Amino acid sequence: MRIWCCFGFDEDDEERVRFGLGGMKDDIFSSEGDGNSEDMENDESESLQLGLGFGRRPSHEEEAEKEEEEEEEEDIFLGEINFGEREKVGDDLFPCGPMTGIGNYGWFDGSASTSGNGSRDVDELEADEEALKRDNCLRDTHHKRPKVHSYSREYNFATAMTSDAGNSRLSINGDLNAFRGSLVPYRSEDAFVSSIFHHGGDEGPANSIHENYEGHGSDSMSIEDSEIRMDLTDDLLHMVFSFLDHINLCRAAIVCRQWRAASAHEDFWRCLNFENRNISVEQFEDICRRYPNATEVNILGAPSIHLLLTEAVSSLRNLEALTVGKGQLGDSFFHALVDCHMLRSLIVNEATLGNGIQEIPINHDRLRHLQITKCRVLRISVRCPQLETLSLKRSNMAHAVLNCPLLRDLDIGSCHKLSDAGIHLAATSCPLLESLDMSNCSCVSDETLRDIAHACGYLRVLNASYCPNISLESVRLPMLTVLRLDNCEGITSASMAAISLSNMLEVLELDNCSLLTYVSLDLPRLRDIRLVHCRKFVDLKLCTMMLSSITVSNCAALRWISITSNSLQVCHCSLDVRVDLSGNILFKELLYVMQKLVLQKQESLTTLSLQCQCLQEVDLTDCESLMNSICKVFSDGGGCPMLRSLVLDNCESLTDVRFCSNSLVSLSLVGCRAIIALQLLCPRLEQVHLDGCDHLEKASFCPVGLQSLNLGICPKLDVLSIEAPRMEVLELKGCGGLSEASINCPLLTSLDASFCSRLKDDCLAATAASCPRIESLILMSCPSVGLDGLLSLCWLRNLTLLDLSYTFLMNLQPVFKSCLQLKVLKLQACKYLTNSSLEPLYKEGALPALCELDLSYGTLCQSAIEELLACCTHLTHLSLNGCANMHDLNWGFGATQLLDVTVPRDSSGLFSHKGVHDPIELPNRLLQNLNCVGCPNIKKVFIPPTARCFHLSSLNLSLSANLKEVDVSCYNPCILNFSNCCSLEILKLDCPRLTSLFLQSCSIDVDSIAAAISECNMLETLDVRFCPKICSASLGLLRAVCPSLKRIFSGLSPS
Repeated sequence: MRIWCCFGFDEDDEERVRFGLGGMKDDIFSSEGDGNSEDMENDESESLQLGLGFGRRPSHEEEAEKEEEEEEEEDIFLGEINFGEREKVGDDLFPCGPMTGIGNYGWFDGSASTSGNGSRDVDELEADEEALKRDNCLRDTHHKRPKVHSYSREYNFATAMTSDAGNSRLSINGDLNAFRGSLVPYRSEDAFVSSIFHHGGDEGPANSIHENYEGHGSDSMSIEDSEIRMDLTDDLLHMVFSFLDHINLCRAAIVCRQWRAASAHEDFWRCLNFENRNISVEQFEDICRRYPNATEVNILGAPSIHLLLTEAVSSLRNLEALTVGKGQLGDSFFHALVDCHMLRSLIVNEATLGNGIQEIPINHDRLRHLQITKCRVLRISVRCPQLETLSLKRSNMAHAVLNCPLLRDLDIGSCHKLSDAGIHLAATSCPLLESLDMSNCSCVSDETLRDIAHACGYLRVLNASYCPNISLESVRLPMLTVLRLDNCEGITSASMAAISLSNMLEVLELDNCSLLTYVSLDLPRLRDIRLVHCRKFVDLKLCTMMLSSITVSNCAALRWISITSNSLQVCHCSLDVRVDLSGNILFKELLYVMQKLVLQKQESLTTLSLQCQCLQEVDLTDCESLMNSICKVFSDGGGCPMLRSLVLDNCESLTDVRFCSNSLVSLSLVGCRAIIALQLLCPRLEQVHLDGCDHLEKASFCPVGLQSLNLGICPKLDVLSIEAPRMEVLELKGCGGLSEASINCPLLTSLDASFCSRLKDDCLAATAASCPRIESLILMSCPSVGLDGLLSLCWLRNLTLLDLSYTFLMNLQPVFKSCLQLKVLKLQACKYLTNSSLEPLYKEGALPALCELDLSYGTLCQSAIEELLACCTHLTHLSLNGCANMHDLNWGFGATQLLDVTVPRDSSGLFSHKGVHDPIELPNRLLQNLNCVGCPNIKKVFIPPTARCFHLSSLNLSLSANLKEVDVSCYNPCILNFSNCCSLEILKLDCPRLTSLFLQSCSIDVDSIAAAISECNMLETLDVRFCPKICSASLGLLRAVCPSLKRIFSGLSPS
């Protein structure tokens, strides 16, 4: 059997590739129409290779001569490949995808020639030959990758053969030679390794080849497009490949020969990871022969694990780390480990050792790390004189004999079958032991711990969690630094005497010690202590110089905590009555650096005494019993001069909060519903949260460093005083009881006083004088603001937005005189405005910068609205929603019809009252958005080209129930909304730039819609949902009339 390789190049092949273009003209691009079978044979015999893609197909005689010789060299690991089972081959051998195209020596059937129509110009091919020769000479002294021709020429050739149906074809399924060219034989190391990684894939190589050929362009592609320049030196490529895993190295190997050679370097294959891979013994043997210097092997979960281990131990003499498991390991494997002299680490996981009744010996002179976890074994004997770390965690052995004089770390956690005597024998035989984990070993006793402490004088870490029989009362561990005793039922207050003798102790964990009632420790090095879910725990007293973290939680009986420390950084406590955290009085000259204190959900905590000079964060959330005196603790002089963050959320007993602090930056009083008065003298305060302070009546922020403040959630606020030099945004929305306000914020730009119904003119005037930079002022539903207050707005030189909606204003003259820079004016539901209230806008040139005007739900008559629309041409946004007095929107009158309402424009672009009798032409309107939503009496909309609405982009007349006729002729509109206009019958549109038309719940028929959109060449979205006269069959007509439609929203009519 012959298997052709993507990268099976030798030196002779390379020479043929460089200089084999001469026969290309006579073979590949020969014409069937002009030749016969004899010509084809001659062409075939003379054909040479093209670029990197095509090799000369050997004759039948040559093939027969070499068949027997090459069959002997065939890779036994590829097995007998059935080329008809392409999916299986693709899955098992080529998980990284089809290895086709680049460097492909695939054969083509003798009938796969090209027609004369697909041949290229001879001169052009000769030029290509010369260019290829020059490119192959571009090799520098650093072995840079030369310019390499890609495989697009082969694909162009294949395309040319398939383009002329009936004359030529590419026989992929019939000729197996092309498929053979995509296979990777055992001679290609990296590609072979890729074959044993299961990467998935449903397509075989033959199918992939066929797709690749069809996916490329025709032979008209230029030579420049078929070239790939590679300028990576070998050293640089080696460095790049060092970041790739094995699968990606295999993928990189199929790019070119340089990448293949670089990816096969043994530096990348020193660690052979076949975890959970379906690798055969033959394949693994071949890998071991290819990379004999591999130092790490992982075959956890691989099949035939015992045979693989035998091969690894016998072949890889430099093996340093071995990981196995998920199978059965006989004692012969452990005996063979003696011959693996370089082994340093052995990991066995989830395996059955031996036959279950024999002792497993592990003897190795250089082994340093041994891990046998979750394994089934009766007895184990370890004799490793240099072993330093041993883990037998969760192994169900009953006996363990250790002869490891240098062992420092022993983990026998969750070895439930290991007896107390077995633990004693194992641990006491390791005199240099430093760390011992015997958690969940329920048989261990105080006597065993005492002997271990005596035999292991260097023991520093002990984990005895879930050991119910130990009390430590007679155990002395002077060198211990970490002690974990979680869920130890025998630990009581008497145990603290033994623990206090461990002067080097740094970490102590006593979670779920149900019998523990009292803890009094004087440990100078203690840094971290945990007491969680100790149900009977009452009193805690600590004296330490280095305490940095304490966690006391869910100790229902706890009544007292006394901590003396000069370095406490984090304190998490759960207690009921009182906390006394003070610095060590014997070291008053020291600066104590407690940084964070957390005391959450302490319903009975009423007072707190702190003397922590560097305390920065305090969290007292849900301490419902805290009294007002807590404010003195966190104010200047209260013992916390460096406090930056204070959280008092849901402290419902606080009524009068007063803080005076030069360090406080953040304050949270969320949910403190009982607070009536708030006074903050905190010049550095940047954040304050008052959500849920519903009963706040008086508030003073003088001075503060706030940039924004939201008091809209304080509906009962009556008196407000703010002095904030940096504040920019202030929201008082909903402070309906606010009657006195002193706001001194020179940088304030936005003020929202909506629904401040008691805010009067004097407050508004004072605010305008002290906050001259206000740009946005919202006074919606402020009925107490009158003419004097509006006149004071002259101080606001930058005011651009003014909202006076829902007020009782009858005269807008103060606004026209004071707000010369106004751009947005909102007068929604100002029902006391008369028809002449807005005349200064177009007769006197008031508010020259006004762009947006909102008159929704007003009482202006039809004539006033028409006059406003005709003359205020400088408006860009106009809202007339819900105007009941508006009957028609008719802009069909000409200039001669506007003599009574039109006036000439002055130099500012507005109209002047001079020369009212001189007829002029209506100027271009700047209107962009017009909203007339919910106008119940409007019946007709007529906007002809003479209206000169060249900028109108959006027109919204939805919910206008009596609208019957719409005639719009504008060039610019993009969105027209006539939804829920149930009386609409006539629709005429001449809007070439319209993109969206909404006709939801309209009674208009399909013919009217079709006629309307026939001239809308850019229409993309049409909404005709719930239109009773539109059925699904008529949608095709709409698409035919308007080909640009992309989306039509349609639905069933409501029943």
